[in-house]
Amino acid sequence: MSAFDLPWLVADIGGTNARFGLVTSLGAGPSHVAVLAGADHPTLPDAVTAYLAQHAGGVRPGAACLALAGPIEGEHYRLTNSAWAGSVRDLGIPYVRLLNDFEALAVSLPHLEGGDLVSLGGPPPGDGVKAVLGPGTGLGVGALAPSEHGWIPVPGEGGHVTVPVVEPREFEVVRALRSQGVPHVVAEHLLSGPGLVRLHRALALVNGVTAPGLTAADIVARVDDSLCAETIEMFCALLGGFAGNVALTLGARGGVYLAGGRAAPYRGARVRQRLPRAVRGQPRHGRLPGRHRDVAHRGRPAGHDRRGRLAESAGPPGAGGLTTTSASARHRHGIGMVPAH
Repeated sequence: MSAFDLPWLVADIGGTNARFGLVTSLGAGPSHVAVLAGADHPTLPDAVTAYLAQHAGGVRPGAACLALAGPIEGEHYRLTNSAWAGSVRDLGIPYVRLLNDFEALAVSLPHLEGGDLVSLGGPPPGDGVKAVLGPGTGLGVGALAPSEHGWIPVPGEGGHVTVPVVEPREFEVVRALRSQGVPHVVAEHLLSGPGLVRLHRALALVNGVTAPGLTAADIVARVDDSLCAETIEMFCALLGGFAGNVALTLGARGGVYLAGGRAAPYRGARVRQRLPRAVRGQPRHGRLPGRHRDVAHRGRPAGHDRRGRLAESAGPPGAGGLTTTSASARHRHGIGMVPAH
């Protein structure tokens, strides 16, 4: 079996779920797409074996491209918010390419059309670097840089930078978290699904009240609860500031894109209403510097099913595109995917 044998396995593997698919012909999108809960499988090879047996008819892929939510070092991977770690050699697939999950999302950006995006304000994206970020189980960041040979994906771990607090109440939240044993509060500690819960608890501590044990979905849904409302307001303000920092750091004149799947904490209507204010530069919540207010939103807006499905499955198409590119490069230059044996 060689790297050119179809089908190819593609996957978007996060801290909560792993979404798998098969590329069965060149240029085609993934088929046999299925989502497996990470908690149901002790290791990535176990999840791959389960997917191939239960959802793909027991086929043996000739190659794989896996987008993982964590750092990649050669043939080794380690998920940031999961115990999954190991080597591609454990997967039993002849050729494997590993990439960061937001690296895969970045690869998908040039292929998005107008109907796939919801603008949060500003003019259409121009030429230049494109940035993508998204709160989910963690906080991911990636970019796509133009070159004379095409787009180059740039992975990163930007979710682990210091949280961008500005307002006095935000500093109080950081102090509250430090008093609870978090010496260095990073962006992911607040800008993620678990982070929204942590922010809710911290604000309760600042306010001197007892917070009920709510999930991120509960917090977003409780429209008449004052503590939940303040949590959402601060979450959106912090996210706007973080997006501005990403835009300036990368010089993202090609746009800043907000992505997220099932674990994204901004799926509720209240968050979607407040995000534009947080990034357009309006008083109190305007955090995105003027020349970088060109922000596009790729999330799961209610009532827009096509966009919702795209947001959830962008990882596998991005991985699929890189699988095709890698196999072609290997054929031409003897480079690309890593032999897993």
